[in-house]
Amino acid sequence: MSKDHKNNISRRKFLGQSCAALGYTTMFSSLINLKAIASATMNNSFVLQNSGNYKALVCISLTGGNDSYNMLMPRGNTEYNEYAITRSNLALPQQDILQINPFTTDGREFGIHPSMADMQTIFENQDLAFICNVGTLVEPATKQEIYNQSVQTPLGLFSHSDQQQQWHTGRPHERSSIGWGGRIADLTQSMNSNDNISMNISLQGLNLFQRGLDIIPYTISPSGSMKINGYGENDGFNQLRTAALDAMMDRDYQDIFKNTYINTIKASSDASNEFQDAIDAVQPFNTQLPAGNGLAAQMQMVAKTIMARDTLGFSRQIFYVQLGGWDHHDELLFNHASNLSAVNEAMKYFYDLLQELNLFDQVTTFNISDFSRTLTSNGNGTDHAWGGNTFVMGGSVLGREMYGAYPTLALNSELDLFDGVLIPTMAADLYMAELALWFGVPHSDLSTIFPNLSNFFDTGSNTPPVGFMNI
Repeated sequence: MSKDHKNNISRRKFLGQSCAALGYTTMFSSLINLKAIASATMNNSFVLQNSGNYKALVCISLTGGNDSYNMLMPRGNTEYNEYAITRSNLALPQQDILQINPFTTDGREFGIHPSMADMQTIFENQDLAFICNVGTLVEPATKQEIYNQSVQTPLGLFSHSDQQQQWHTGRPHERSSIGWGGRIADLTQSMNSNDNISMNISLQGLNLFQRGLDIIPYTISPSGSMKINGYGENDGFNQLRTAALDAMMDRDYQDIFKNTYINTIKASSDASNEFQDAIDAVQPFNTQLPAGNGLAAQMQMVAKTIMARDTLGFSRQIFYVQLGGWDHHDELLFNHASNLSAVNEAMKYFYDLLQELNLFDQVTTFNISDFSRTLTSNGNGTDHAWGGNTFVMGGSVLGREMYGAYPTLALNSELDLFDGVLIPTMAADLYMAELALWFGVPHSDLSTIFPNLSNFFDTGSNTPPVGFMNI
């Protein structure tokens, strides 16, 4: 049974001299983070009722295009034979595939990559689910309709930049500069009491997913807030630098540009100090961070930020972390196994950490990627494709299930557009909308965030779009 489950010349000269003193990277981060600070103070026209229950979404972006049919694959004899014939030299040995046992089955057997043993256990514990053959769609589409050009397909199919943008925005019909995580933050920011730091926290700098109309991400690193280089440090040179910067920030300039610039730096510095002080007050975790795992290090900082939520005044937060290196046109088997091993280790670490902190029910972790990859081999790798599989983990996930229709992997099927490029049978909008509902967005506002959602789902319904979250 299944469990229940945020004058021009003088100006140019001044900015140039100041950037030289502060460092260009630091200056850029300060300006960006100030925008996040300013955005957080704007009034939202929509106000959610604050139930007092903290919730966080953690988006893991696997950039480059995860070959997800070597992440989740058939294991039963008949279906495995189809898989092995289609994937040829890229097929994993049947005996190496780790079996999973979903509650709901159509009689087929499935398994996951042998590098994902911990995620297999989390799945069997009912705390993780897979979403099958999901991808960017403007409207439902068949192979014949696509060939006849009688349906609208996403812009720039098979393009990294376009497909990343569409997974980040939920708008495959247009090139938007606003992300669906940002739009959610625009609607829910009023649930937080912090006017200095955005509820959208990024471990990977600026990203489209978290950018809203009013909100943009507050960028941090796995070590904490991003401060002015050397500011506040005790060695002789940095003491002089700190004194000089303090003198600059304490002055009241008659030039409006200089005043704006200094106020930007001061506000960003103050927010950085506020954030870092809150993080530093978090008690050390008992769960040990895996050595050399950059994704796990990002997840540790996510957990520290969540633990500082009361100090920082957050009831809702959205996090963005990233692991690159998934564009496997060559050496797929080795590189994909290495990447999935890093994901598996990071997910197990975060799972154990959230259990230790008693926060597992309040945090939902999910993944996105540019696209899946061709089922056919290009010799030693795969090329850009379309529909693929994702995972979602959390105490509110109705786990130990596979949602959506896992396709046949035989070539020339009704979903095989060409060369093993599979047409998605689940729109990414449905996947995203389900996460938005769990986070607190009402059904009535889903179409504002996902304008094509009604092509796949009755937005007037009170049922969930997919059913993998306990909403």
